[in-house]
Amino acid sequence: MSDKGFVELERQIDSIVVGERHRRNPGDLTKLTESLTRVGLLQPVTITPDGYLICGYRRLAAAKELGWQTLRVWVRSGISDELTRLLAERDENITHQPLTPDEAAKLYHELLDLVREDARRRQAATQYGAKSDQSAGQHGHAESASPGPGSLGSARRRAAEMVTGKASYARLEQILEMERIAADRSQPETIRQVATDELGVIRNGGPVDPGYQRVKAAQRVAARMTSTQDSDVDALTDEALAEAKADHRRRVRENRTKRASAAATAKRSTRAFVLTWAELDGWSKRYDVDQVAREVKPDDWTLFLRVVDETIAFVEAVTRAREHAATSHTCATRHVPKLSADDT
Repeated sequence: MSDKGFVELERQIDSIVVGERHRRNPGDLTKLTESLTRVGLLQPVTITPDGYLICGYRRLAAAKELGWQTLRVWVRSGISDELTRLLAERDENITHQPLTPDEAAKLYHELLDLVREDARRRQAATQYGAKSDQSAGQHGHAESASPGPGSLGSARRRAAEMVTGKASYARLEQILEMERIAADRSQPETIRQVATDELGVIRNGGPVDPGYQRVKAAQRVAARMTSTQDSDVDALTDEALAEAKADHRRRVRENRTKRASAAATAKRSTRAFVLTWAELDGWSKRYDVDQVAREVKPDDWTLFLRVVDETIAFVEAVTRAREHAATSHTCATRHVPKLSADDT
């Protein structure tokens, strides 16, 4: 972004335009409205010169909830026309050309700068507010509070959501990294060329991650090459890429194993329990006893008996739990004191 700058002023709240990308549940605004009532708005929201909201959705929502008519804002200049259009996007804008991956990455980078800038201002505002109002600092300033240790990932997710509609920022970061490598004159020319070629593939609709992995593999090769090995860069890059793919497959297998283990021990909902047994209702009528007796394998019959035993044990456990719950409820009801007229 060029010609960055901002001006602070009061703005009519109803003149601030919230684009579709900002529309989401603001969550519980209680602490934030209390803070605004007690100490005012420490950190203005950020808008474009045309009045489109960039940062501060919850602050704006809280001010509306309090019935405020005006709000202090930062009017931020140096914002691209494409980002302004993105912030202003509406549901009816169905003819808008979808962003290419590299366009999305550029807008993500631009928006991420603004989100981080807003976070730094919030942190500074909190430090100032804590010095001038100790009692307010004890409760925290909610949206005006310090971004905290997890703020970088949060900023990335917010920026990615506003650009792509999804919280995942990994692919956007990969494109930006390849663009940095392609433009970095301190990198070997062969590496810059690999990055440039892979970016071209992505612009033509190719997947992002394979290209990124090839660029990083080429960098690893360059780090262990001598100047006399330049002719072997393609072969060594392919070798490094094969190593990276093997490592990726290993991590995928490990993750699948972890997910399978977690799924095996995860408790399902009561709704799922009810649906399972509703589906099984009358199941025995669907099978021929003599046919099953002739054709079922010993191991399969053993499995069936084990499931039956588990089912019976579960029935007994749930029955006991239900009886205990009913007894506890009855005892609690007996000990509820009656209210007199004065008590009501």
